Amino acid sequence: MSATPIATGRSTSGIPTGRLAVWWVIASEIVIFGGLLISYIMHRLAHGNWAEQAAHTSTWVGAFNTLVLLSSSLSAVLGHKAADAGDGKKAAKMLYITAFGALTFVCVKAAEWTFEISHGYTITSSTFWSFYYTAAGLHALHVIAGAIIMLIVAQAAKRNQHLNRVELIGLYWHFVDLVWIFLFPLLYIAK
Repeated sequence: MSATPIATGRSTSGIPTGRLAVWWVIASEIVIFGGLLISYIMHRLAHGNWAEQAAHTSTWVGAFNTLVLLSSSLSAVLGHKAADAGDGKKAAKMLYITAFGALTFVCVKAAEWTFEISHGYTITSSTFWSFYYTAAGLHALHVIAGAIIMLIVAQAAKRNQHLNRVELIGLYWHFVDLVWIFLFPLLYIAK
């Protein structure tokens, strides 16, 4: 009898089951974020006054958070490289650094939102702000979920267990970064 459960060890496609599952999750998330971004773009094109509202977002804060996420992607890649080499402790360390990047992103986003809301820019202020908070909030929830999963994977990696999962959370994390690469110019630069 095999020690590996059939659901996680069998692959008729030649792609490991875990990787295939993550790609399915990412594909479904692309549909969600794609619909949101297309709706945003269509509304933005139809409403020229959005530039006035978008002018109140801080490009520097958005740029800083972009740097944070891209840096955290690098540490995720280094964690995957360490896991491939069988170095679970280094992989865990890199995942902890990545999770710290996620925490930094969320803290900066919380401070930014506190400032914006205190200056009267709420989700009900205008259609722009509704899209802004919805898109950025949905993304922030994905950052939080990714960080939680990353910490769980890091705990196992630290014990040299389930090192293949480092790649899986890395794939998800790169998707989260990619979404932000689309959100940053739409919400902060295109004014």
